Amino acid sequence: MPPAVQETVRALVDVEPVLVELGRRFVAAGFEVHLVGGSVRDALLAAGSSSAAPPGDLDLTTSAHPEQTLQLLRGWAGSTWNAGIAFGTVGAEIRGQRVEITTFRADRYDRESRNPEVAWGTSLVDDLARRDFTVNAMAVSLGPDRTVTDPFGGLGDLLAGRLRTPGAAADSFADDPLRMLRAVRFVAQLGLTPDDEVVRAMTDMHQELGRITAERVQHELSRTLRGDAPAAALDLLVSTGLADVVLPELSALRMEIDEHHQHKDVYAHSLTVLDQAIALEKADPAVEGPDLVLRLAALLHDIGKPATRRHEAGGRVSFHHHEVVGAKLVRKRLLALKYPKDVVEAVSRLTFLHLRFHGYGRGEWTDSAVRRYVTDAGDLLPRLHKLVRSDCTTRNRRRAAALSATYDSLEARIAELAEQEDLARVRPDLDGNRIMELLGIQPGPDVGQAWRFLKELRLERGPLDPADAEAELLSWWRSRS
Repeated sequence: MPPAVQETVRALVDVEPVLVELGRRFVAAGFEVHLVGGSVRDALLAAGSSSAAPPGDLDLTTSAHPEQTLQLLRGWAGSTWNAGIAFGTVGAEIRGQRVEITTFRADRYDRESRNPEVAWGTSLVDDLARRDFTVNAMAVSLGPDRTVTDPFGGLGDLLAGRLRTPGAAADSFADDPLRMLRAVRFVAQLGLTPDDEVVRAMTDMHQELGRITAERVQHELSRTLRGDAPAAALDLLVSTGLADVVLPELSALRMEIDEHHQHKDVYAHSLTVLDQAIALEKADPAVEGPDLVLRLAALLHDIGKPATRRHEAGGRVSFHHHEVVGAKLVRKRLLALKYPKDVVEAVSRLTFLHLRFHGYGRGEWTDSAVRRYVTDAGDLLPRLHKLVRSDCTTRNRRRAAALSATYDSLEARIAELAEQEDLARVRPDLDGNRIMELLGIQPGPDVGQAWRFLKELRLERGPLDPADAEAELLSWWRSRS
């Protein structure tokens, strides 16, 4: 490792008072302790790029056993937790800084589950050898010499943008198949490119992902989607067959020709929509950080197309009602991946609504149709705007400009109506109490039906004077009788 780089990593230790004090305590007690893994990797990235994020939580490895680590932290750390103590990990918060300290490991895996047979190790190098990738197999000692250890060329791989495993990739993935999804995530998160051995092993072993719980798969997939440029990572997910196991609806989009013949296939179109949605998300100052809901919707909005494809006269292909089928498929897949209910419902709703705009034509919608668009989207409206704009993809610049101008006009119509009435909360002009008073009825189904009638009336005609609303309600009530 070049001297300048070594100094960069060593400086990370010296500017973190918690690490300096930890080093003193462990070394004084006769133990090794090292900053390791992603903390070192991210420190190198932060030093080499103005856009890289500085390290967050700190990961340490030590020759001390968990009970010895707890003893060294007692009375000094603000708090400790030992949820991972069976795997040798002690967590602590010290002066507001979270650290995880793990005993050197020399685990063996039974390769039927991803649970290791935990065994303490005696060597830092052996501990690094069992890590997922070389870029995570670097360490810097917290001892006085601040020795940097990089036995598998992690720095060279990081500088070259290369992703390798410390040992044979097939052995690493057989030990823990989740590492294949981490490889996908590091493409999106770090911009790394897996070497040929890693890609071959991922392709040959993709079915091994069936051993991984849905929660862990979802966690890695979400982190991938939150990456700066996830399209290349998702392409790796599909090309290796991993998507066939964890997200088969994405793989199924390949070779489904888009009805407008604007793209090679629906799969390529979906990645384009994702890229464009991310660009709009990043340009919106109101959005803080990656928008997982928008990104999932952009990626999955067309997954109903394979099931609805029909070959029409003249060589055309249609996908009628694919938004309806797609919304159901989205809900089913995201629930299987254990996404939170609010995420599932939001992505499904956006999928269902993403085609609504194409009925707008050149502005033929009535005010009632505009109200319904806003009401049906609810608080998803800003995301729906981004999704629809991203979905209007075409190489024809004139058509692209026309679509953009048309959506500009719809947003202007929404803004104009919003100045006149509260589009964010379209409610009947009469409340439940007034409905019961006018109709002389008690709480029950009739009140709900009356409320829905007034809601439809409000959507159709906009705000009414109370007297007009009452007259319409009474007329509706008499017609029912």
